[in-house]
Amino acid sequence: MRFLRCAVAMFLLTMSIAALAQSDAQKSFTKLKSLAGTWDGVVTTNPPAPDIDGKAMHVTLRVTSMGNAIMHEMTGAGRPDDPITMLYTDGDRLLLTHYCDAGNRPRMAGKLSPDGKTVEFDFLDVTGNLQYGHMQHAVFTAIDDNHHTEEWTYMEPGDKPVRARLELQRVK
Repeated sequence: MRFLRCAVAMFLLTMSIAALAQSDAQKSFTKLKSLAGTWDGVVTTNPPAPDIDGKAMHVTLRVTSMGNAIMHEMTGAGRPDDPITMLYTDGDRLLLTHYCDAGNRPRMAGKLSPDGKTVEFDFLDVTGNLQYGHMQHAVFTAIDDNHHTEEWTYMEPGDKPVRARLELQRVK
């Protein structure tokens, strides 16, 4: 009887520890939640894209849906576009869906770097119009509480990548 009680106690302890442990997707999502706020910065592109290179960018990250999603909104000085990106967990995966001004919706899966500072998203699939290309890759790196970078790779028709890097500073 004593053995059975010890075995049950060990089982319950193990299950409690497992329940408290966060999945890698949840750790990544928690890291991204720390970026909630308003950010300003400048974008640089490679190859240079004259319509946005060196221009001011404004980014808002907002935790929504009772903590189950993060909405990322990006606007640029003098630009009419306003792409929205939703970040969320789905089981053991961290996903990103980008609602692009090109008329499509690419999805990417994210992973946290070993140092816990960077979340990198790799392309999964895309729906919608592909005539003008689609977003292919994204990287969010937390530098400190008031600075982070974002790197976005847009794949133009003919598989020509355009990389945009935003150096952002927290406004509030």
